[in-house]
Amino acid sequence: METHVLTLTFQECSARYGLAPTAVHEFLQAGLLRPAPAPETVIVDEPDDLPRLARLHQELDLPAEALEVILTMRRRLVQLQATLAYETARARQLEDFLHGGGPLLEFTS
Repeated sequence: METHVLTLTFQECSARYGLAPTAVHEFLQAGLLRPAPAPETVIVDEPDDLPRLARLHQELDLPAEALEVILTMRRRLVQLQATLAYETARARQLEDFLHGGGPLLEFTS
């Protein structure tokens, strides 16, 4: 899975996602975002996470600690889905092989 990194100022976080600077500071303290070298700037390791964080924070008024749990669970779910897809493909391939449908190929994960 490819990872993209995004660097945003606090002002950009406010304009794009409606996050107040205090919320961005809370996210930094909770480890949900990383501080960038420039002042009032953050690094977002997974750009899809920031809109999700903002939405959960604004709509559910969840504290940063709860958001961290939610993001961790979501990342784990994505990993499990990838593992399931891999194992499903292997099972199909084995079924095809057992029924004389083709060679058994080696998958790399």
